[in-house]
Amino acid sequence: MVIFMKLLSKRAITKVQSILLTIIVIIGIVGVYYYSISQPTQLPQTIKIGFFAPLTGPASADGYAALNAALLAVSHINAKGGVLGKNLELVYYDDALNPDQAIAIARKLISDDKVVAAVSGSYSGTTLAASIVFNSSGIPLVSSYAVHPDITKNKPWVFRVGMLGEVEGKVAGYIAVSKLGARRIAVLYDDIPFGQTLASSFKAEVESLGANVVYYDKFSDKERDFTAWLTQIKAIPNLDLLAIFGYYYHSAVLVQARNLGITVPIIGAEGFDSPKLIELAGKAAEGVYIVTDLDRDSKSPIVQKFLADYKNRTGIEADMVAASAYDAVTILAKAIENAGSIDPQAIKNALSKIQNFEGVTGLIQGFTAQRNAIKNIVVQVVQNGKFHFYAEVTDPKIITPPY
Repeated sequence: MVIFMKLLSKRAITKVQSILLTIIVIIGIVGVYYYSISQPTQLPQTIKIGFFAPLTGPASADGYAALNAALLAVSHINAKGGVLGKNLELVYYDDALNPDQAIAIARKLISDDKVVAAVSGSYSGTTLAASIVFNSSGIPLVSSYAVHPDITKNKPWVFRVGMLGEVEGKVAGYIAVSKLGARRIAVLYDDIPFGQTLASSFKAEVESLGANVVYYDKFSDKERDFTAWLTQIKAIPNLDLLAIFGYYYHSAVLVQARNLGITVPIIGAEGFDSPKLIELAGKAAEGVYIVTDLDRDSKSPIVQKFLADYKNRTGIEADMVAASAYDAVTILAKAIENAGSIDPQAIKNALSKIQNFEGVTGLIQGFTAQRNAIKNIVVQVVQNGKFHFYAEVTDPKIITPPY
């Protein structure tokens, strides 16, 4: 009996010990887990952000303007101590203005380069293609200047610091009618998402203001001879204004219009905002109005430092594309700093909360529900071979993106 009780006692003790050991192991595992998540994420040597732009092909001038400005932003940020005490590193590729290539680049930046976020220095078609990859992968993307509404629409990981196309076209329409007094207007536009978006919103705005669009037609992005369209436009009686929504590489349209004797004011948009436009069009660029978001005549020290540093770095004048890319990088760096983390979710949340960010394209008041920047919009005019201030549109009813 005594022996039996001793065995029972030993078995009971063994069972208790086993239970206690199990509890200790569980407590240890839980403790290690909570300790690990309570510690700050180990930061890499550099914080990588991705970048893509058209560095070859017809849009290469814009691509290099965006890239040079992005690199300038990184150098400015790192000179001030970087982000979270680490240097910012820009990992960039040429998308060649090819949507398929932009998709491949997005995947490479995410999978191979392990970027924490990215910036698009490219046009609408390529940015739209890449935005799908970044959004589905949960990596924040900031679009510099691409205008198409679907870039950010229903994509919670994608933000835009430049102008939404519908707003840009609306501002152009407002200026055409309210400032330039046009009543009979011709519209010619590049048949790609950029031109389509601007032309349709421009037309809707001028008609809402009581003016008439008496001519409305499109051309191929590769077109360089606009004689057929311009001949039709010249024949329109009592024409007040010609709106052209294309890029700097369509500068021949200005030369051909003036050579044909079309003397009415011409208004364009950010696609014309490039030193290349003035270089290629020469005197035909004089008096052309453009809706943009870079005011070269601004008194802001931030703007003037950017313009001077960019000129020193590249040897050429900065344009809207450069300014927008600079702002995209700096606002992303600000979001990472505010997040205190390189976790993509934290960066996305910090981006959505940014308000009153003073950039070189003006004050970004904040973002709408669909992550479009709310900002005043500038109109420039070419005078004596330079872009100069003409007007600033501040009316919230005009400048606030509809979503």
